Amino acid sequence: MHAFTPASMRAMRLHRPGQGLRLEQLPVPVAGPGQLQLRVEACGVCRTDLHLIDGELPNPALPIIPGHEIVGRITALGEGVSGFRIGQRVGVPWLGWTCGNCRFCLSGRENLCDSARFTGYQIDGGFAEYTVADERYCFALPDTPDSAPAIELAPLLCAGLIGYRALRLAGEAQTVGIYGFGAAAHIIAQVLQHQGRSFYAFTRPGDTESQDFARSLGAAWAGSAEQRPPQALDAALIFAPAGPLVPEALRHTEKGGCVVCAGIHMSDIPGFSYADLWGERMIRSVANLTREDGLGFLDLAPKIPIRTTVTPFPLEQANEALSRLRSGALQGAAVLTMD
Repeated sequence: MHAFTPASMRAMRLHRPGQGLRLEQLPVPVAGPGQLQLRVEACGVCRTDLHLIDGELPNPALPIIPGHEIVGRITALGEGVSGFRIGQRVGVPWLGWTCGNCRFCLSGRENLCDSARFTGYQIDGGFAEYTVADERYCFALPDTPDSAPAIELAPLLCAGLIGYRALRLAGEAQTVGIYGFGAAAHIIAQVLQHQGRSFYAFTRPGDTESQDFARSLGAAWAGSAEQRPPQALDAALIFAPAGPLVPEALRHTEKGGCVVCAGIHMSDIPGFSYADLWGERMIRSVANLTREDGLGFLDLAPKIPIRTTVTPFPLEQANEALSRLRSGALQGAAVLTMD
């Protein structure tokens, strides 16, 4: 079963790390068994895309179409697919395939599967007009006249989901520090506000624009990562890929608190005194997401409702979007549109 699709599509593809993406005309991919073919409506631009393009992630499947915050409509169903229909709007996240048989997959921890493959890294992603995705890792998205448009939904598929998992790992912390106030932070800030928890925003020194943005979303305090907040934190969520932030966050965290490193890549963590860790403080990392995370967060998001701040770019300007993300010249998220 399928809708009409063209024979070819436009896509932005990476051939070698360190080089820009190339706009190419490629065949439209065909949905295999257990897959959905999607016409991409929008795809968020994530810092992980930068890590891929800058060569900071090992062994990408080159050439590769990046993009793992995909919102699209189903145009074809592969053999054996059930529970989806042609024309339905779905989202595709970073975790794109798992074996389904290992001890991690069988215990609901598929995000730790040793054989996992990732969208826009080992599987062609959403910087294209069409893509295919494993039905197991596609999430139904709201699609009514009152629903958010595709460009506003796209950041939920990684910035939102990874931020949500990071917050889950922080437990019941009531005072939460957020280090790096970008796409994930501005979404999780809204979750914290909804849950009645306070948050403190830490930015690059001198980044008053991001600090003002954090205050507009309800931050109890906003300042430089080098500053001490007005009270100790129950937990800290680190979204910036900077290892030196870990000991800084530990020093600002209350006994029994938790520092959660939410990025797939981070620079090395420098040495620090055991006294900074003493008092049953913890350091944790976030690895991808589980389907439970996806279902839980995407059910919660419209109830809050989460409103994302986005800057749209046409597909062919993907390199410009990445450049602006790298320089910190964006508030919220960058999103590619296909029209």
